Amino acid sequence: MSKEREFYWRRLHSLLGIIPVGLFLAQHLVVNHFATRGEEAFNKASGFMASLPFVILLEIFIIFLPLMFHAFYGIYIAFTAKNNPKNFGTLRNYLFILQRFTGIFLVVFIVWHVFETRFQAAIGAKEVNFNMMAEILSNPWMLGFYIVGVIAATFHLANGIWSFLVSWGITQSPQSQRIATYVTLVIFLALSVVGVQALLAFV
Repeated sequence: MSKEREFYWRRLHSLLGIIPVGLFLAQHLVVNHFATRGEEAFNKASGFMASLPFVILLEIFIIFLPLMFHAFYGIYIAFTAKNNPKNFGTLRNYLFILQRFTGIFLVVFIVWHVFETRFQAAIGAKEVNFNMMAEILSNPWMLGFYIVGVIAATFHLANGIWSFLVSWGITQSPQSQRIATYVTLVIFLALSVVGVQALLAFV
């Protein structure tokens, strides 16, 4: 792959990680958080999302295709990236490595989550509702797996936002990058709390 083509592929990968994939993650966590208000509130919120016009086309072109490109190209980046924590043992270097590890883990987690939920609904085996998630998370191992998955996803998004701002030339000075670190830390913590609270509400 030529360097120019790789440059544009990486830009596309970075952009899709924020829009629409990152926005979908935030929206998904907010909808799930309705579980903290009870079974009826979650089912109503989930049902509203499922009843959106052209929902199948939205899922394919706004969620699945961008997510698949981001995931597969992200795996390529993860296995071709040159990590050097011994010589450059800075916080950013470790976050760079963690971004790659969480990305690989999230491929496994998302495939499993889609299989347990959306795929089961597609084949008519189960309905995506409060009871489905409560049944899945009744297993302590699955609860732990989902908690790790949510935290990995929120970290990956928050750190990805920081990288996006740098790679797109929005934060160029050390001061702006330091401010972006604090902002993305708040995003990570806020989304993690929303996501984990939602999971615990199903238990």
